[in-house]
Amino acid sequence: MRINPLLLLIVLLQSCTAQVKKINGVSYVAHRDSITQKNIAPLLNINANYAAIMPFAMIKDLAHPVVNYDKERQWFGETLTGGKQYINTLKKNNINAMLKPQIWVWKGEFTGFLEMTTEADWLTFETTYSKFILAFAQVAEDTNTEIFCIGTELEKFVAARPEYWSKLIKDIRAIYKGKLTYAANWNEFEKTPFWDQLDYIGVDAYFPVSDSKTPTIEECLKGWAKHKETLKTFSEKYNKPILFTEFGYRSIDYSGKAPWTVDRVESKVNLDAQVNTTKALFKTFWNEDWFAGGFVWKWFINHDKVGGLENNRFTPQNKPAETVIKEHYKVN
Repeated sequence: MRINPLLLLIVLLQSCTAQVKKINGVSYVAHRDSITQKNIAPLLNINANYAAIMPFAMIKDLAHPVVNYDKERQWFGETLTGGKQYINTLKKNNINAMLKPQIWVWKGEFTGFLEMTTEADWLTFETTYSKFILAFAQVAEDTNTEIFCIGTELEKFVAARPEYWSKLIKDIRAIYKGKLTYAANWNEFEKTPFWDQLDYIGVDAYFPVSDSKTPTIEECLKGWAKHKETLKTFSEKYNKPILFTEFGYRSIDYSGKAPWTVDRVESKVNLDAQVNTTKALFKTFWNEDWFAGGFVWKWFINHDKVGGLENNRFTPQNKPAETVIKEHYKVN
């Protein structure tokens, strides 16, 4: 059979484009209110093409087996109705979505330590977690959401109950026809047992890359070298792209030393540290074929009232790092 050379060229070009185009996303924090065009405009301004919608369920403590979600006391953006409204409003502006339902443990304890003490509690936990996840999987299906994240940083839960997770994935796929991922913490993903059942290898990318007070781009690039090789090898092992389900840095001294730190410390604001670490991450990953893109942590809907030059938290909003993201997303 003779192949039309022009048709072959078009197919090859389309294939290359599909590989090059990245998920240029933000982690869109749920709010008490619905979102409007005013809330979407800042996303369009930074050239974002994806947003992670993050409804939370609540658990009383790390050994409590009941997952509570979609309650009247919760903010609108954390509910089933709110998730639909956020996603549909984004889609009207050609911004795709990853629906990423998560657990919040009271007092802010780390979800990776969630672990039940009896078999009965494990079964209750699994039942209520499944109800939570499958309810939002239906939201994802109803809204034609592009990506659904089945869990976030649940290391002990995953390690203790691998059979449950395999069944949960099958149950999700019976409802939802889009792409699946799981958001593994940066030091967890190599131990996660079910990547072969998902579409993306999701990593919350808080890898340590520099011990300097104000890390330079060059220092961060060197710091990324070992992690990058590990991620590339892991992607090749499963023949699946790496997706940074979260990435970002605080505008604070030593931002690259322990990027996962969320303590409300009053350390000096360091905008250059946030800029340099962000630039190095983009330079390290965004041109790699095996890398799908990622979601900046984190982005609030009331853009004009958050972040700023005196803020040392993660958000890049109204800081020099926002310009870095805007310029990078424009060409990727």
